Amino acid sequence: MMKPTVRTILHVDLDAFFCAVEELLNPDLRGQAFVVGGRPGGRGVVSSASYPARKYGVRSAMPTTMAQRLCPDLIVVTPRHREYSVWSARVMDLLRENAPLVEQLSIDEAFLDVSDDPVDGEEIARRLQGEILESFGLPTSWGVASNKLVAKIATEVGKPKGLVVVPPGEEVGFLAPLPVEMLSGVGPKTSERLAELGVITIGDLASLSPKRISRAFGLRGQELATRALGIDDRPVVEEHETKSMSAETTFSRDLEDGGRLRETLRKLSEGVGGRLRRNELAGRTVRIKLRWPDFKTITRQTRLENPTNQDGEIYRAALKLFESEWRPGRAVRLLGVGVADLGPPVRQLNLFDHAWEQNGRLLRAIDDIKTKYGRDAVRRGSTNFAQQEEDQSQSTDRLEWDVEDEA
Repeated sequence: MMKPTVRTILHVDLDAFFCAVEELLNPDLRGQAFVVGGRPGGRGVVSSASYPARKYGVRSAMPTTMAQRLCPDLIVVTPRHREYSVWSARVMDLLRENAPLVEQLSIDEAFLDVSDDPVDGEEIARRLQGEILESFGLPTSWGVASNKLVAKIATEVGKPKGLVVVPPGEEVGFLAPLPVEMLSGVGPKTSERLAELGVITIGDLASLSPKRISRAFGLRGQELATRALGIDDRPVVEEHETKSMSAETTFSRDLEDGGRLRETLRKLSEGVGGRLRRNELAGRTVRIKLRWPDFKTITRQTRLENPTNQDGEIYRAALKLFESEWRPGRAVRLLGVGVADLGPPVRQLNLFDHAWEQNGRLLRAIDDIKTKYGRDAVRRGSTNFAQQEEDQSQSTDRLEWDVEDEA
């Protein structure tokens, strides 16, 4: 009988990534209590907090105004997402050069499967941790285990700048004393229900009888019990199929001006269209997301006849959905646009329909200019986009743009 293969999975997390990049760009921030996030005074939130700031209780997703109350001398840095993407790509390229399977989870997190490497997993992790620090100046935390679930928790235990190894067969013992909230799938509500059952640690959950956990959580209870035992057979997947792309904005103050709402809808549509083209994707379903001042949130969607990645088509579909839900004078807290059902940008064209192809070439040229000179290098000649779209629908679907000087 063949012995089951023991996998070696590494998990890496770039410590306080946005803050770490900002420290590279501005060394004066090192050792300071600062956050990357929205400005206080509105609805800005913390995207990333430096470790000195975390000592005051400052955390990501916290309103910036609250963070400043906790730490009066807090420095607030405006996010530079383009820079973060560049540094992330450098790290991910290095990982892919050193492991046969790399699954990027987010801009600052990845799994590596090195099961077939004769070198010990801890040695690989320690070498890569050193290379990333030496080559890029970025600190990382690592977890090494026989599966993704345990490796990720090991990383959390070792933060910051740590490296925690869980040998095969020791998963249950490693997890047992840890807070149950560290287990994926256990949020605040689940944690409260588990506390009512006397479950505080992952070990408490693992020792619950199947009948009690099923009675409390139904079919999901068995899944939680399995995780508590450190069992996870999910493979490291090199590429995830992108199912949708979206962009949204939360207004600093509730907005009821129809012109500004439509202009925001246009900009969001352009952002999504640009990302689709960069990834050589198009989608058939356009969605909008609306959140009212009372935090009630609705989503609406429509299916297009042909897949698209063009800003104007996305905007027109989104605008139609918006107009069906919004009434003049009604305030909006959040507005979002998304495109789903993604695939290759293939389209069945009418024999005499060249406008879509012409727009595609124009938009790709504009994308190139924005990539080279910045997002604001190109802008529409008219801010009355809704009227412009209406005019286009009566003639050809032509777009006109102004190009700013490079300076």
